[in-house]
Amino acid sequence: MSERPAFYITTPIYYVNDVPHIGHAYTTLACDVLARFKRLDGYDVMFLTGTDEHGQKVEKSAEKAGVPPQEFCDRVSARFGELAEAMDFSNDQFIRTTETRHRVSVQHLWKVLEDKGFIYEDSYAGWYSVRDEAFYSEDELSDGEGGEKLAPSGATVEWVEEPSYFFRLSAMQDKLLALYEDQPEFVKPKSRLNEVRSFVSGGLQDLSISRTSFSWGVPVPGADGHIMYVWIDALANYLTAVGYPDEGSDAYSAFWPADVHMIGKDILRFHAVYWPAFLLAADLPLPDRVFAHGWWTNEGQKISKSLGNVIDPFELIESYGLDAVRFYLLREVPFGNDGDFSRTSFVQRCNADLANGIGNLNNRTLGLIVKNCNGAVPKPNDFTKEDNELLSSIDNLIEDVRAHMDNQAFHKAFETIWQQASAADSYISVQEPWKLKKTDPERMITVLYVLAEVIRQLAILIQPIMPDAADKLLNGLGIGDQERSYEYLGADYRLKPGTTISKPGVIFPRLEMPVTEGTSE
Repeated sequence: MSERPAFYITTPIYYVNDVPHIGHAYTTLACDVLARFKRLDGYDVMFLTGTDEHGQKVEKSAEKAGVPPQEFCDRVSARFGELAEAMDFSNDQFIRTTETRHRVSVQHLWKVLEDKGFIYEDSYAGWYSVRDEAFYSEDELSDGEGGEKLAPSGATVEWVEEPSYFFRLSAMQDKLLALYEDQPEFVKPKSRLNEVRSFVSGGLQDLSISRTSFSWGVPVPGADGHIMYVWIDALANYLTAVGYPDEGSDAYSAFWPADVHMIGKDILRFHAVYWPAFLLAADLPLPDRVFAHGWWTNEGQKISKSLGNVIDPFELIESYGLDAVRFYLLREVPFGNDGDFSRTSFVQRCNADLANGIGNLNNRTLGLIVKNCNGAVPKPNDFTKEDNELLSSIDNLIEDVRAHMDNQAFHKAFETIWQQASAADSYISVQEPWKLKKTDPERMITVLYVLAEVIRQLAILIQPIMPDAADKLLNGLGIGDQERSYEYLGADYRLKPGTTISKPGVIFPRLEMPVTEGTSE
C-alpha cells in the first residue's frame, strides 16, 4: 500500500426504491469535494458510495413496477451511477448490497455478534415504518388523519408481530454515552451530538434485527426464513468495501476505521447509535466521525413528490452547467444547516462569485498578458509592499482552507478562497495595469505577474469544488498536470516567466435570471 496517509470517506448507500434527487447529489458532492481535497493534499483516499438494495420497501416497489426485485435494483442502481457520472464524482468504489462480497461480509459480522452473545431469538411486536425501514416506540408516534399512526418523519407505521432475532442494544448504553463524552467530535454538528446523547440517555431497548414477513434480503446464517433487518445489512457496507471480514487485507489495514461517514440528518440514529453499537459489540474500531447535514427546501417549501417540487440534479446541470451546480450547493448554505434552494439566489451567487469574480479576474489578467507581454508570463521587477501582501496572503491560504475542510465547513473554506479572489480584484482595480502600460510599463509587468500567480494558486485551490473550471484556468496559465497538487502552492513554485499564456475564453458564463409569472422577458 501507499506510504501516504490514508483517508476513508463514505456516503450513505442510497435506497433504490426511487430515483436520485438533489439530496443524494448534495451528500455525495460533499464527500467528493473532501475526497478530491485530500488527494491533492497528499492522502491516499478511499471514497465510497453505492446503493442499498434490500428490504420490504424495495420488495414492494419492485412488485408495484411488475419486475423481479433484482431487476428493479439493477435499473435504479444504474440511475445512481448515472448521477455520479453527471456530477463528476470521483468515488473509488460503488458498492451494491446485492453483491456476493457484501453478503459474505454482513453474514460474518452477524456470526461475530452472535458468538459474542449480542444476538438472541425472541418475537417482535411493535410499530414499524416500511418507508423509513425503522421501528418506533409508542411515545415517538403521533396521530394522523383517519386515525393512522405516524412516525416522526411523517411516514405511516403498521403494527408488526413476528419471530425475530434481537441485538442487545440496551447493553451498549453506557459504552455509547462514554463514547460521546470521550470523543465529542464523533458526531457533528454539535447539535446532532446533543440529539443523539439525549436519545441514548433516555434508555435503549434491544433492537429487532431480522424479519420473516418478506424475503428480499440477506439470509440470517443458520436461521431459515429469517432475513436481516435492512440497517444491519446496509451499515456493514462500509466494512465490506475495505475487505472485511479479512482484517489482514491491505485495504482494511489502510482505511479502516473510516474518517468520515457523511449522512443526512434523517438517518443519524442509525449511524450514531446502532452502527457504533454493532462495532463496539464486535470489538471493531469505530469511525472517527459521523457528520449529519441538513435538508434542502425548494423556494421555501418542503420538497416532496406530492407537491411536485422535487429538484432534479440532472435538470439543474442541463440548465446551469456542472461547475455552477457544484459550487452553489456547497457555497450557499453553512454545511450542516438546512437550506432553501432558490433559482434566483443560485443565479445571483454564481454570477457574483464566478462570472464577475474569478472569471472576470482571469479574463482581464490573461487578456492583458496576451496583449502586452507577447502571450507569455512576464518577468517581474521588484515587488512593492502591496504586491508582497497579496502574495503572502495567497501563499498561506491553504492553512485556513485545510482547517475548514477538516471540520467539513465547506462554506467557510470557499468563503476564504473567494475573499482572496476579491482581494485580487481590489488590487487590479487600484493598480490599473491597463493604464500603467503608458505611464509605467515596468510596473505593469510586475502587477500582471502578481495577478497571474494569484490566479494560479486560486485555480489549484478550487479544483475539489470545480474540477472542470480549475482545469481550464490552469491550462490557460500553462500549468502542467504534475504541478497541480497542493504541494505546489506557495512561494517556492511561482509562475515561471516565459511560460506561454493562452488567450482567455469564457470559463464562467453569466446566468440568466429566472423568469417569474407576470414578468416579460
